[in-house]
Amino acid sequence: MLKKLSLFVATSVAMVGMAFAQPKTYTLDDINIRDPYIMPVEKEGVYYMYASSGVSENGKFYGGVVAYKSRDLKTWEGPIRVFEVPHDNYLTGNVWAPEVHKYKGKYYLFATLNSDVRWKAPKQGHPAYNHRATQIFWSKSPEGPFLPFEGKAPHTPLDEMCLDGTLWVENGTPYMVFCHEWVEVADGEMDLVELKRDLSAPVGTPQRLFCASAAEWSTGGGKEGSKTYVTDGCFLYRSKTGKLLMMWSSFKDGIYAVGLAESDTGKIIGPWRQQKEPIFINGGHSMLFTDFEGRLCLVLHSPNSPGGKERAKIFEVEDLGHTLRVKGELK
Repeated sequence: MLKKLSLFVATSVAMVGMAFAQPKTYTLDDINIRDPYIMPVEKEGVYYMYASSGVSENGKFYGGVVAYKSRDLKTWEGPIRVFEVPHDNYLTGNVWAPEVHKYKGKYYLFATLNSDVRWKAPKQGHPAYNHRATQIFWSKSPEGPFLPFEGKAPHTPLDEMCLDGTLWVENGTPYMVFCHEWVEVADGEMDLVELKRDLSAPVGTPQRLFCASAAEWSTGGGKEGSKTYVTDGCFLYRSKTGKLLMMWSSFKDGIYAVGLAESDTGKIIGPWRQQKEPIFINGGHSMLFTDFEGRLCLVLHSPNSPGGKERAKIFEVEDLGHTLRVKGELK
């Protein structure tokens, strides 16, 4: 999405020098970040927060990711360089929405990669169709380096604009849920594809789970007859009563927000039913984690305006079984 691109170019350039300096100590108020993702590593007693940060080499820009480390979610050390896009990768541009999952003893980076490749003319009033896709990389450590699989190709369809892939494992089978970009389809989609057991490649053809307009709260943008609806930041969660919930972001009356969908079957394939009201407004691209004190926490970026104002915000969340309730911000 354009809202991410302009910010991340500026942010990535600004952070290049930081990434190679000695790690420093920050609070969340000090760190400009979009699409924050926090992974607790209990064995180390450390939280890792991943952020986009590219590098420039010989006049060319390559996407990358850094991590910040914390023991209390308040004071953060970093940044630590954990990933640089290989120069011979299929896509080499800026990284969006990096998230890291531990799976079968290894760590997997899901990264949305951008490019300046344009393969068809855009619809009237839409931004350019710049190819973007989610690709998975692997490492033995949460601090990387994260490496590509053979082929160095995206895990999402090569002829679609895709972003924000996330992992879900069901009955031993890994899947990736990802967004099919509104820029291409107008009514943004949430799609699903099965992955090989080692996450090295997709299996079969992706299928659509729902469109953004399915949610009553997702009011879209533009005029009637040509409205567009965003799908962003999907994340899966199994509630205490066994319900399968999906957090995702879109816009309510022009304001970035987080809503919930529920699988009626309790399975990733759905069908999915949208909850009527968002659980958070004026922030988004959220995910959940459990802190070392056992609290369920939500992290997102807020506000959603470009220009370096975005910050990671962490809130305690109550699992009500059928839904989630955002409580106060952690201080």
